[in-house]
Amino acid sequence: MTKTMPGAAGDLAEQHPDLWTAYAALGEACAKAGSLTDRERRLVKLALAIAANSEGAVHSHSRRARSEGIPEDAIQQVALLAIGPLGLPRAVAAKTWIEDEKP
Repeated sequence: MTKTMPGAAGDLAEQHPDLWTAYAALGEACAKAGSLTDRERRLVKLALAIAANSEGAVHSHSRRARSEGIPEDAIQQVALLAIGPLGLPRAVAAKTWIEDEKP
């Protein structure tokens, strides 16, 4: 898993495998804690990354959403839905970050 992860996350996983294993296990436990589908979880994670103003996480979750077969219009809609609660500038930034990861 660490070989396919870009940047700082991959470095952290390689330098501290025990921490990364625990972090991954927490993510798996959270995923199993409710009834959201894989698709719903990915879109929620993208929305949370947008709300946190985390460019790296938006890149990661938009890239992963595409690789999981989530349609482009659904990915883009997450950024548009941010306009109301987060404001136009944050939504435009998110849309730009999402588009950075287009193949």
